[in-house]
Amino acid sequence: MPHRRTFIRTMAGAAAGMFAIGRGVLDVSAQGRGGGRGQGPRLVVEPPTGPVQRRIVQVGGRRVRVVDIHAHVTVPEVEPLLVGTEFKGQGGGRPMGNERIWEMDRRGIDVQAISVNGYWWYGVKDRALADKIVRAHDTGIAAWCKAHSDRFVGLSSPSMQFPDLAAAQLDYAVKTLGFRGASLGGHVNLESLADPKFDPFWAKANELQVPVFEHPGGADNVLKPDAWEGTRGALGNIIGNPLETTVFFSHLIHGGTLDKFPNLKVIGAHGGGYLPSYLGRTDVACDVRAGANCLNKKRPSEYFKDQLLVDTMVFSPEDIRHLVAKSGPTQVVYGTDIPIYNWPDAVDNVLKAEIPDAQKEMILGGNLVKLLKLSGS
Repeated sequence: MPHRRTFIRTMAGAAAGMFAIGRGVLDVSAQGRGGGRGQGPRLVVEPPTGPVQRRIVQVGGRRVRVVDIHAHVTVPEVEPLLVGTEFKGQGGGRPMGNERIWEMDRRGIDVQAISVNGYWWYGVKDRALADKIVRAHDTGIAAWCKAHSDRFVGLSSPSMQFPDLAAAQLDYAVKTLGFRGASLGGHVNLESLADPKFDPFWAKANELQVPVFEHPGGADNVLKPDAWEGTRGALGNIIGNPLETTVFFSHLIHGGTLDKFPNLKVIGAHGGGYLPSYLGRTDVACDVRAGANCLNKKRPSEYFKDQLLVDTMVFSPEDIRHLVAKSGPTQVVYGTDIPIYNWPDAVDNVLKAEIPDAQKEMILGGNLVKLLKLSGS
């Protein structure tokens, strides 16, 4: 998957590499995060300085528990596994101390579900190495979560190029390490995740009844090579990422995956892409287009009422209201994309949205407390 690997090299030091799990301090230099080669300006991320008072988020005068599903990490211990391979340099990250917790306190985030994204390891053809990479990721995340059990839970990012192995990795992560679900990309080496070859993974997630969080990487599965080359506006990220999620969700719907595995709960990053805002056209596609060859048993919009969820990374109160109108309040969950600091934070957008207070509580944390099976209050 050359284009995804190019994307990861471009964003090295940004979302995945800027914060890692482990020791030390934050490195404040970071490259631009965009799809395609050389896309986007450099991000300058200021390190936290001085004490911060933990924000207490309230709705209608009541304390709300805020839970973040969209939070990235890297595990530096992966990099030694890659010495002598074409993936050298992909797996490392800059060590960190407590900067992430500082930022969570500043924003009022109580719990993060953390995962490794980028999915460069989908290109690893050696099954044993692919398994070692995921085990190192998961071991590192588990250690961090254990040390900060009141603030973090883990999501595994399995080796989806080996669907049976991915199922076993998820099973181990959930049953042995206490992880709460999985994270995956919007495609696997350009292949749709609705292909029946991936059913062993979906069957395991269905059996365990754990959520799956999808994070895209620039839509190289649906665009011609170098589609973003020379463009302005960081289009690989701004358009490519939601486009990839739109196609990912569409495949799961029309390919029948959601009907085969009715316990699945799949969360799409960045507001679920464009699909929630364009469901009218999608709803009639199977009826009006000859050769649509749809396998879904329900209208696409119906899956957004139970199995498909979206995060709040849409950046305005009106867009939050719109997502709730299209998907329903149970299907919208809070996400930040930390460790990228300069995205507008969603807490205040949710608080300002013209929706009932009970729905704000659900979006900020209530939905994820149930989905991730979080204890405490």
